[in-house]
Amino acid sequence: MNNSTSNSGTRTGFNEALDTQMDKRLPRKSAFQKYKYYMLAGAAFAAFLVFVIVSVSGGRKLRIDNEKIGIADVTEAHFLDYVDAEGIVQPILTLKLNTQESGTVKQIAAEEGAMLQQGDIILTLQNPDLERTIEEQQDEWEKQRILYQERKIEMEQKSILLKQQMLLARYELSRLQKDFVLGEEEYRMGIKSKAQLDVQHEEYIYKTQSISLQLDGLKQDSAATRLRRELMDNDLERARKNTAHARSRLENLVVRAPIDGQLSFLNVTPGQNVGTSANIGEIKVMDNFKIHTQLSEYYIDRVSVGLPASVTYQGKKFPMKVSKVIPEVKDRQFQVDFVFTGDMPDNVRIGKSFRVQVELGQPETAVVIPRGDFFQTTGGQWIYKLSKSGDRAIRTPVSIGRQNPVQYEVVSGLAPGDRVVVNGYANFGDVGELVIK
Repeated sequence: MNNSTSNSGTRTGFNEALDTQMDKRLPRKSAFQKYKYYMLAGAAFAAFLVFVIVSVSGGRKLRIDNEKIGIADVTEAHFLDYVDAEGIVQPILTLKLNTQESGTVKQIAAEEGAMLQQGDIILTLQNPDLERTIEEQQDEWEKQRILYQERKIEMEQKSILLKQQMLLARYELSRLQKDFVLGEEEYRMGIKSKAQLDVQHEEYIYKTQSISLQLDGLKQDSAATRLRRELMDNDLERARKNTAHARSRLENLVVRAPIDGQLSFLNVTPGQNVGTSANIGEIKVMDNFKIHTQLSEYYIDRVSVGLPASVTYQGKKFPMKVSKVIPEVKDRQFQVDFVFTGDMPDNVRIGKSFRVQVELGQPETAVVIPRGDFFQTTGGQWIYKLSKSGDRAIRTPVSIGRQNPVQYEVVSGLAPGDRVVVNGYANFGDVGELVIK
């Protein structure tokens, strides 16, 4: 009973205290307390945006071990503009063997790989139709030659007759002149009358004019005879040359080496029929060699005939020059031939390869850096330049000019004394700064 009364009194007191607190005025919350969650969310979003912007702009950093990169000095040195390429030794000249007459292969006198001298027999052809045609032409020539000889004798006899007639006409003219002079003397002596002298004078004038015309005709006949003889001689010489040319066709049935060299291949067999101008093999001239190579189309406007080049073998440089440029670009390359201008290496053999250096200009002083894989990654537009402390490398815009197999020419962006990262770009991505450990 007493306990119950005590508990009721306690609850009553608690309730009164609670009512008293509820009647009191609560303190106002601050703006930070009221919006702190929104502000935290906005700050996180802003930090995310900054991270994205920095990432996109390349401002990210990458820690890299210095053993995984290649560092080089920017220097001012001699820059030799040249291109280096691998070339194959080939004979200086390769001649195609073509038949000049058609026929059947009768005999092969030389084997592939044989060393030949000019004029050596390679093979012999047989052509019965050609032989028969040439024999007929030769018989016809003999007939014409005999006929020309007969006509020539007749013309010589006629020339002799014309000369005799001219001699007789001149004699007759001289006799008439003497008779007329004698008639004039007889007239002065009174032996001959004036009428007789006039008749004799008229006869003298007629005979003189007649013989003069006869002499003119004989001269024209003589000139015509000489002209016919010259024409006949020309026809005879022309026929002789045609016959000689026909006989030379028989000699063309024997295929000979046109020059000293090696018979590289022969693609005929005994009994095979070949046509006129058929390609039957090749001869390679072995007294000199050339080196054939292909260069990038990047150099096509800078490589021309006569440009100096060289081959280095066992520490010795052997001078060469560009002998031929084929400007046709295929697979982004064009073909170039080089010949030695002095001594050749002892081991020059057909098919052997050499490294050829083609000089595109004279050595010049320039700001240079060694070649590296940065050019393939950046296109020569930028490079990582080390800070003075050497523990950081900043992405720096550069301009690359000429290049050779060992160097790049720096046009702008770097200065002698700078240090740059030239290798290892495959691992960098697109970061703006490297932190070198």
